[in-house]
Amino acid sequence: MFNFAFSRLSLAVTAVVAGLMSASPVAAQDIRIGAMREGSSWYVFAATLEQIIEPIIGENSVEVIARGGGVANPMVVQGGKAEIALSNVASAVWAKNGDDIYNGMKAPDIRALVGGLNKVYVGVIARKAFVEEMGTSDLAEILNSGKPVRVLMKPVGSSAVPVAEMIFEGLGTSAEQIKKNGGDIIQVGTGQIPDQIRNANADIYIDTMIKGHPTITEVSVTSDAVFLDVPDEAMALLEKNGLTPGTYGPEWFKGQTGSTKGANLGTVLIANASLDEETAYKITKAILENAYKIKGSHAAWSGFDPKTAMTPENTGIELHPGAARYYREAGLM
Repeated sequence: MFNFAFSRLSLAVTAVVAGLMSASPVAAQDIRIGAMREGSSWYVFAATLEQIIEPIIGENSVEVIARGGGVANPMVVQGGKAEIALSNVASAVWAKNGDDIYNGMKAPDIRALVGGLNKVYVGVIARKAFVEEMGTSDLAEILNSGKPVRVLMKPVGSSAVPVAEMIFEGLGTSAEQIKKNGGDIIQVGTGQIPDQIRNANADIYIDTMIKGHPTITEVSVTSDAVFLDVPDEAMALLEKNGLTPGTYGPEWFKGQTGSTKGANLGTVLIANASLDEETAYKITKAILENAYKIKGSHAAWSGFDPKTAMTPENTGIELHPGAARYYREAGLM
């Protein structure tokens, strides 16, 4: 369980999940894939998966849901509003355990199909001029300086939001304290983020650092920005909450001069336990046997290794029986 107060954020998550779960049900044989908005790497994955499995499942039987995110999708699957969905490994564990962010909700019926799809590091970008003004690139020193700091992130529903809260706590501060110091927490849609940095409306930007990420790429190309390491004291708390310390890069983005310390959320395709075993088997088989299509669809998926798709560290939660059957037959378990 998280060790910090998360009431406002968890209530907002509840509202996001409720909105996503208001969609009308579909016929039992149809497969809805929970993803994210169009243009995101998760949407690209889901669209590619649709092309792969629709000939197997049935014509016009697969639909991509271009909403949701790492936090919302486990509950969307739990609620039966998507048969399968992309999730972060960490948020799948949070949801299954009913951690504080979910405000009393739990997802006991989610199961893993394919893990290790890509590494999703939460990292930190700062305006170079702001870092120079502060006289340090140490995030702990910046946030504990007592000076105003404007922190930019996506709205609730992104896994980066609770991770940002953990980073704050790990460094001995909070969103409330940042505001008391004269700073702000700015949450806007993805399309507005580059302008916020470019126009110096924010100082620090916390988000998922995925290779080829269009928003991060635009920020780095159109702004004079630097990448900051997540300090070890924050990393310790993140690790306790299911993230894996690591580095991303080097030079994934302009302004990144070397590898940068971040926390890996991981990506796993999940399903509801009620999904019939044969369908889960066919989806898992299709992904692994068409891994080259997944890897070629977007730079974010290029590191996918089918041989590790079923390992506990890459799934976080138990495998769906249909997926487990495929892995055993393939000699991977």
